[in-house]
Amino acid sequence: MTRAALNFDGHALEPADIERLGKQSRAVFDLMCDGGWRTLRAISEAVTCSESSASARLRDFRKDRFGAHTINRRKIAEGLFEYQLVVKK
Repeated sequence: MTRAALNFDGHALEPADIERLGKQSRAVFDLMCDGGWRTLRAISEAVTCSESSASARLRDFRKDRFGAHTINRRKIAEGLFEYQLVVKK
C-alpha cells in the first residue's frame, strides 16, 4: 500500500483526520499482511483503535484506491468472525 493509495474521502474530514486514518490504515495493513486470521477485537487491540475503525480499514482495503485486496471472513461463533487480508500482488 502506497501513500498515494491513502485517499480518504468524506465531507467532514479534516487534515488531522486524514493523518490519523493514514496511520491507522498502515498499522492495520502491517498487522494483517501476514495472512493471519484475526477478530476485530484482536485487530483493534493490536493497533489501538476501536473495532468499528478496524472494520472500516478492512473495508477500505477492498477498494481500488486502497489496493483492491481480498478480505476473507469466517464465522467462529454466533456473531463472531475472523478476518484475513490477502494482499493483491
